[in-house]
Amino acid sequence: MSKATTTDKKSDSGPLYRIPPYFYIHVLDQNTNVTRLEIGPKTFIKQDNETVTIGPEKMITVPPRHYCVIESPVVRNDAGEVIFDKNGQAKLVHADLEIRLSQPDQSPFPLYPGEILRQPVTPLKVVPANSALRLKAVLDFQDEAADEQRRAGDEWLYEGPATYIPRKEVSVEEQIRATVISSNQAIRLCAKKEIVDRTGQRRVTGEEWLIKKTGAYLPLAYETVVSVENAYVLTDKKALHLCALKTFTDNFGKERMNGEEWLVTLADTETHILSVYEQLVSVVNVKLVVGEKSFFLQPGEKLQNGIQDVFILGEDEGVILKCIEAFKDTQANVNRNPGDRWMIRGPTEYIPPTQVEVVTRRKALPLDANEGIYVRDIKTGCVRAVIGETYMLTQDEELWQKELPKKVEELLSRDALSERNVLTRSQTSDKNQSQQQAATTTTSSNVNVAKRDKSKLVTYRVPHNAAVQIYDYKAKKARIIFGPELVMLGPDEHFTLLSLSGSVPKKPNQIQSLCLLLGPDFFTDVIVIETADHARLSLQLSYNWHFEISDIEDDKEASKLFSVPDFVGDAAKAIASRVRGAVAGTQFDDFHKNSAQIIRTSVFGLDANQKIRENFTFPQNNLVITSIDIQSVEPVDQRTRDALQKSVQLAIEITTNSQEAAAKHEASRREQEAKGLLERQRIKDDAEAEEVRKQLLLLQAESSAVEVTGQAKAEAQSRAESALIEGRASVEQARLRADAARIEAEAEISRLQLAREAEINYLREQNELEITKKAEMSRIETDKFKLQVESIGASTIQAIATSGPDTQVKLLQALGLQSMLVTDGHSPINLMGFGQGLLGGLNANTISNAGGAPN
Repeated sequence: MSKATTTDKKSDSGPLYRIPPYFYIHVLDQNTNVTRLEIGPKTFIKQDNETVTIGPEKMITVPPRHYCVIESPVVRNDAGEVIFDKNGQAKLVHADLEIRLSQPDQSPFPLYPGEILRQPVTPLKVVPANSALRLKAVLDFQDEAADEQRRAGDEWLYEGPATYIPRKEVSVEEQIRATVISSNQAIRLCAKKEIVDRTGQRRVTGEEWLIKKTGAYLPLAYETVVSVENAYVLTDKKALHLCALKTFTDNFGKERMNGEEWLVTLADTETHILSVYEQLVSVVNVKLVVGEKSFFLQPGEKLQNGIQDVFILGEDEGVILKCIEAFKDTQANVNRNPGDRWMIRGPTEYIPPTQVEVVTRRKALPLDANEGIYVRDIKTGCVRAVIGETYMLTQDEELWQKELPKKVEELLSRDALSERNVLTRSQTSDKNQSQQQAATTTTSSNVNVAKRDKSKLVTYRVPHNAAVQIYDYKAKKARIIFGPELVMLGPDEHFTLLSLSGSVPKKPNQIQSLCLLLGPDFFTDVIVIETADHARLSLQLSYNWHFEISDIEDDKEASKLFSVPDFVGDAAKAIASRVRGAVAGTQFDDFHKNSAQIIRTSVFGLDANQKIRENFTFPQNNLVITSIDIQSVEPVDQRTRDALQKSVQLAIEITTNSQEAAAKHEASRREQEAKGLLERQRIKDDAEAEEVRKQLLLLQAESSAVEVTGQAKAEAQSRAESALIEGRASVEQARLRADAARIEAEAEISRLQLAREAEINYLREQNELEITKKAEMSRIETDKFKLQVESIGASTIQAIATSGPDTQVKLLQALGLQSMLVTDGHSPINLMGFGQGLLGGLNANTISNAGGAPN
């Protein structure tokens, strides 16, 4: 084939075409515009008016059990020959399809001009056993195999095992495999249109039914397998609660009405497959046995959860129950539905039925007047606080955990007074502040703070002369509480966290607190000022302050306290601004002499009489600065600082020397007095020690005597008690052995008695069965003989009995002998068998004559 193709391609450019065997070409005559077929082997010489449109192409060979599809096939006559028109063009059936199978001689065939190979050579589809092809008619045709007229749109099955021969009028929709129905299984079928099923019953569209026959089931074309239903295995402790979806007759021959409910137990059947009109309500599989009771477990039974205790509920206890299966609660006379929750309160004894699940057991929570819990309703979601009562959660309530910010959690465990100046942020710029923070961290880590129970009421003790602001995010309203007071947070309330300036000099967000101390208190700040002669000084000032509130009942006045978030930083900035402004117009010498007056005047100001006011008030939050303490004044310039330091050191040295001399004199006097007092005290202590030693010796002697006496008495008592206990134990052991022997003897006697009774009953029943069997066999034999006699008839039996003698008589009559005796004189005469012997001799002669021998 490769050589021929190569040769043909080489000769394509010339008029000469060498067509190998089983190859063909299409030649177009340009004069008549007719395409003809040329088949090899041959050498084709192309004329000038001809064109080779296709080829050389290999013919199509269809092997056995294969097929191909030809579109627009040629028209053939009855003899199978191609029909041509008057122009020599092969006639075609346009837009039609032809299925071509393997030829008898397996000869290849060419494609005529106009024919198209729609589907190449394809193996025929083999349909295995327990499967089928769902076919659909696309054209009307007569199905000779089924002797049925098929209409377009009809569907049917082609069942295996077989090989499917395709047709142009039929399309293969899908391959269906049989569903295997195992033991205790059934398949649920649904009809897609009105049909007659395999059992011969007519089904309407949408009807469902079950097939329970074990084996492979192949659904029809208009049947759909809905599901595979498994049988429910019933036991002594398991039953099915069913409900009828419509009126029908069940598998047990009982008519069930629509909506009727019933129970299928082991007494009805061992396994049950739900009908299409049955709905499973529930599986009843538990029996409740209330003790005190003794019973044996039947074969296949087992305890579901073991032996359970009865719920004994106190007055402050209860159990939360949940319904898992609909039932009628006889205790409360209420119908319970699945999902219902309710509570049984004590004091009572409660045994839960099998339709109930115990969710939890609850105990009342005793709450003091200052204690509470957060409770959330699981149905509405509302949260409320329960305070100062003994409360037990209902079935629709649960403990709610109130989340607080991490910083608030930390501040709740602190003392608002002792730790009010603890820094909350690391200060790495200042060494002293870093040391202070490290000490604070160490102190805090050593304190074991218990973790807060988030479901308990959040409380905070407001110290004396302090205030706390609480905001309710639900009501959008704030309230201010003054100490001393105990704050109890509601579910939607939170503390207002204060972030104040701290350290020296003041920096923002250094101290965080929940309560605002109202004072009086002080804070220290360092500010840098510059005099009129440009001397720069560093002032360390301490301010005494307090909040002034005229009426704590006035909400408007109280709310001013928290109007300024950082009152420390605000006040420090305002005072520093006033001091800098006043010092800027003052010479260094004047400021050094009158620094206190200048600073107080700048801060407090002058009244109408040109006197310094007593305080400085911030009207925004009613903060009052009452005094200013100038703790230090240090020049920022190093040379100025050195000069001042020298003068100060001289003054300090003189004062120190005088104080040191006076101190030495006073110390010497005190030392002499202390030595005299110490000597007198030593003598007094020695006397007291001797007296105590004397009393100790007396007590030791008494103790030794008591110890010896007590030991002997204890040993005697222990020996007596030991002998008494051994005697009682021996008596009790002998009594128990006697009881054990008696119980064993009684048990053995009872066992032997039961065994003998069972053996006697067994023999009696066996003898009765044997007697019954013999009697029944005798009756059967009698009835059999009686029936045989009745069926044969008395006349027939008589004829059978007399048939022999009658035959002999008739034989002798036929011979015409009145009497005859033949004997040899030696044998005794037996007339009884003479007729039979004679008859046998005659029969032998007859046979010999029939063979042709003359007699």
